[in-house]
Amino acid sequence: MEFFPAPLEKLVEQFARLPGIGGKTAQRLAFHVLSLPEEDAREFADAIVDAKRSVTCCPVCQNLTDGGVCAICASNKRDVSTVCVVAEARDVIAIERAREYNGLYHVLHGVLSPMNHVGPDDIRIRSLVERVGKGEIREVIMATNPDTEGEATAMYIARLLKPFDVKVTRLAYGIPVGGHLEFADDATLMRALEGRREI
Repeated sequence: MEFFPAPLEKLVEQFARLPGIGGKTAQRLAFHVLSLPEEDAREFADAIVDAKRSVTCCPVCQNLTDGGVCAICASNKRDVSTVCVVAEARDVIAIERAREYNGLYHVLHGVLSPMNHVGPDDIRIRSLVERVGKGEIREVIMATNPDTEGEATAMYIARLLKPFDVKVTRLAYGIPVGGHLEFADDATLMRALEGRREI
């Protein structure tokens, strides 16, 4: 038995396809969209279509841009000798929020995942190797997530970059600020000990 009219049911289904959105949240979002004035609903729909149509990948770093080279690659205030490799464009935003990094980026648009049939040709590794091959880059910082797939991707790229005269580093990780040692797992404690530094 259907509780909603077919168009509303379809809208709920579309919201439920979004990552992190469950059935109840999808219903809440759909009802919210229905409660919007028609002009606001049209603006919402137009924003989705416009973003899908006009947002592309930067030809240099593969970050998202609205045409041509992205603002980070175009800036003459960035350190062009350092490239931070991230899995997704949203990771660039996270690193930029810290206001500590001043180099360039390379967005892979995924990580290696044999279980999900994602191999080296399915993500943007080749363009990274080409960038490093030009000789301007001195350090590549691997900033993929510290999970199995992120680690595998970092190690694979590090091996590919071995022939080049470039330093490949990995983001340090361990005990989070405000965390407690008693709640840390063995792997996290091991990484924290390995990554210790003098104060």
